[in-house]
Amino acid sequence: MDILNPHGQPLNRHYNAARLSDRAVDELIGLSRGIIADGVVTQDEAEFLIRWLERNREIRHEWPANVLYARVDEMLSDGVLDQVEQRELLELLSDVTGEGEPVAHRAKSLSTGLPLTTPMPVVEFESRVFCLTGKFIHGTRKECERIVVERGGKTKSSPTKETDYLVIGFIGSTEWIHSTHGRKIEKAVQYAEKGIPIKIISEEYWVQHLL
Repeated sequence: MDILNPHGQPLNRHYNAARLSDRAVDELIGLSRGIIADGVVTQDEAEFLIRWLERNREIRHEWPANVLYARVDEMLSDGVLDQVEQRELLELLSDVTGEGEPVAHRAKSLSTGLPLTTPMPVVEFESRVFCLTGKFIHGTRKECERIVVERGGKTKSSPTKETDYLVIGFIGSTEWIHSTHGRKIEKAVQYAEKGIPIKIISEEYWVQHLL
């Protein structure tokens, strides 16, 4: 007999689902490492990756599977993975796999190393001003800025007193204070400390509000 949680759901079932989800994400990271092992991503490998993601729908909305699925699906939408897309996918998979540590695991520790706004704010786009810094898994910075504009928002290259959100790209964020992106983050932190209502959020949290 399952033990129920306060919401009446079986704890064992929830635990098993979470464990299977974690295992699938780890498998995805391993698969990605295998694909890029020879430094080349072929069309067959990209098609195999998208089929794997389609078979493992339980993690399609989890980070980083949600971003990988969207990017690879877009690249293969015309049936051809051209040379530019091959290089982009190689770079994306390299970034996702990290330096021997799964991106999903690294994401869990970001809140201890980044000055993110707490509690996490609601992200609205209409008439809001966004500044994006760092390198993004979801796409190039220009592509991410286009997403903001398409939703009625505005983008600025640097944070100002009128900026509503500073979005920190996931890749490289763990070493932000030593990077060229760090100055923008420091500036936003200074504004926040002065009571200016700028909200600092991670790429992962930003992506959740695009769904």
